[in-house]
Amino acid sequence: MRRTQWMRRSLLAGGMVAVLATASGCGLFSEQTSRQIDPPQTIEDPLSGDQATAAPVEGGTELTVFLKDANGYIAPVTLQAALKPDERIEQRALEMMVENGAYADQLPAGFSPVLPQGTEVLTFNVIQEQRKAIVDFTSPFLDYNVPDERKIVEALTWTLTGFPGIEQVEIWNEGERLDEMPVDGMPLAGPLSRKMGINLEIAEGVNYARSTPVTLYFSAITEEDEQYYVPVTRLIERSSEPAKAAIEQLIAGPGPFSKLHAVMTEDIEVSGLDIADGVVTVDLKDEMFSAEQKLPSEMLQAVVLSLTENTGAKQVQIQLNGSSDLKDTDNRSYSEPVDRPTHVNGLKF
Repeated sequence: MRRTQWMRRSLLAGGMVAVLATASGCGLFSEQTSRQIDPPQTIEDPLSGDQATAAPVEGGTELTVFLKDANGYIAPVTLQAALKPDERIEQRALEMMVENGAYADQLPAGFSPVLPQGTEVLTFNVIQEQRKAIVDFTSPFLDYNVPDERKIVEALTWTLTGFPGIEQVEIWNEGERLDEMPVDGMPLAGPLSRKMGINLEIAEGVNYARSTPVTLYFSAITEEDEQYYVPVTRLIERSSEPAKAAIEQLIAGPGPFSKLHAVMTEDIEVSGLDIADGVVTVDLKDEMFSAEQKLPSEMLQAVVLSLTENTGAKQVQIQLNGSSDLKDTDNRSYSEPVDRPTHVNGLKF
């Protein structure tokens, strides 16, 4: 009876009832996460137009772009791309983000690009020593609606900073750096990074000036009944332990008006959390859990994504009731620290 109650509560935690993709390469985490993308080359003149190229990958490669989902959230989607010999993978990603662009038919149903129709990339370069990408768009980039302004900036920033060697982004238009977005004036005074957050929300009663941002990965369902993850940056009461606070917020679940689904049950507790040598170790507590049970894969994967996002660590060690001898419902072992996946949300389309 004890085991049945625990599993029932876990499966009822929002999006955990979603049907996972079973076709090869269509899972939440790509099966090819070990493939590494060649880092960008150093560019001396950031707007010279001299394009560095990514090494071609036989049979194509995977790239993750941030698109707008059916609920209006900006979410990562992993796509396959057959690159030309002289084509940069980052520039291909940007081209995939253009409304009604050349790659519109390669996007999964329910997801739409955020860059205005007709937008082209004049130049894309990386200043390697600054780990900064500079992208210069043509004038159609300026033709968007006010509600899309921040979504555009978030999608661009999170897409480009997902590539190795890029931590900052500068946006240009027709050869001039933008100090603010042109329609509603969103400031762009300094280089953009993931510190800006994504899909922002504020916890009830929290003062912006005394808040701590934490980025959480919740669940959503596609039109094809596939589960996928959506990152949400939530402003919470100021905390000296943001990683622990992030897991506590993950347990608390989506906001009251959110269209997302929980990935954990509310009676799970955080017993301890430690960060050392690039590994985050989190010990969760659930009195209903017994050692022979398999944990919902959606829960464990969301914990890995959320902890690595908030700490910069590369690996996560998950323990439950002091034990790391854990397996998920996809039969993956968590007895050793696990890597953050290179690609997320490999959906069918």
